[in-house]
Amino acid sequence: MNVGRIFLKPRKEESLLRFHPWVFSGAIASVSGQVEDGDVVEVHDSAGRFLGVGHYQVGSIAVRILSFRPETVDHGFWTRRLRSAYDVRRTLGLCTAGNDTFRLVYGEGDMLAGLVVDMYGQTAVMQAHSVGMHRARTAVVAALKEVLGDALQHVYYKSEGTLPFKAALGQENEYLLGGEENDAVATENGLRFHIDWLKGQKTGFFVDQRENRALVERYAHGRSVLNMFCYTGGFSVYAMRGNAVAVHSVDSSAKAVAMTEKNVELNFPDDARHSAFAADAFDFLEATGDCYDLIVLDPPAFAKHRNVLRNALQGYRKLNAVAIGKIRPGGILFTFSCSQVVSKNDFRLAVFSAAARTGRHVRILHQLTQPADHPVSICHPEGEYLKGLALLVE
Repeated sequence: MNVGRIFLKPRKEESLLRFHPWVFSGAIASVSGQVEDGDVVEVHDSAGRFLGVGHYQVGSIAVRILSFRPETVDHGFWTRRLRSAYDVRRTLGLCTAGNDTFRLVYGEGDMLAGLVVDMYGQTAVMQAHSVGMHRARTAVVAALKEVLGDALQHVYYKSEGTLPFKAALGQENEYLLGGEENDAVATENGLRFHIDWLKGQKTGFFVDQRENRALVERYAHGRSVLNMFCYTGGFSVYAMRGNAVAVHSVDSSAKAVAMTEKNVELNFPDDARHSAFAADAFDFLEATGDCYDLIVLDPPAFAKHRNVLRNALQGYRKLNAVAIGKIRPGGILFTFSCSQVVSKNDFRLAVFSAAARTGRHVRILHQLTQPADHPVSICHPEGEYLKGLALLVE
């Protein structure tokens, strides 16, 4: 296979020598050969020294490195990388009858930049975030099947909303293996959830909150719980198992509320402790009294780009100030940001500012992040996006 070559400008190789997997377009001096979007290319420094091999793409991030040593990106490559990722998840104890819901591939964290694969039972939901991974999708599926064997029966390719818009690929979501399952149910820590990967957000479920949901369960005993931005009700179901005395789930989407009710019923049929409301989060919080002693705030990303960062931080301050002001004395607030452009320090400052506004005494019980099946390469800190705090409010 003929592989194009990318040559960098002088002194632009430092980040690659530190094994950061991105090559920005401004670092490129020249391109050798006919290179198209999604092609596998070699990257060399200005003196011709090999630096890595990866997927080329027109845009700010011009190359996403797949390997820092010379190797062919073929079936053997995909199989080795996916087997390595799967072995990590088995080591974590995630691939069991009591837990068949986990992230199998997390992009750069698994040295597969541009690829996300979430497992729900025997179904893999796959997302490509680069043209190169899109073009490699059938090769990835073949390797997944070899690694997982009969444990994999379906692969749903859900990249319509994640592929770069300018590439104009015209991709529609589709099954690449198997076919549509009716009323799919997956298991997380012994709890069961209906998963709607066809029409749901992301891959159908927020697998990155698994360990934080388990922590909410630990604190829920005897408490009245409010789960804001409930989506499919993950935190609500865990709080129910944690023996909360009441659990209220709130989301602006009536469809999300319906899915939450469905998941609660699946695990706790006819349980009067749970109620769900389709309402705006700010309106609901403003209207409620001090009737909750555990509140979960897990909003969608307030900022996807840096140009709206200031407004996002104002939103976090306002939301948390209302929740801190409303929660009962001795209550526990779990608050999160999944906005990648919001740093851990920015988020902490926003929450601290919110606490100061209320005049209440607030202590940090836990500093929260994404679980180990969303590994962050030490050379790619951008992979750390989920940040959260568990706060004791007095």
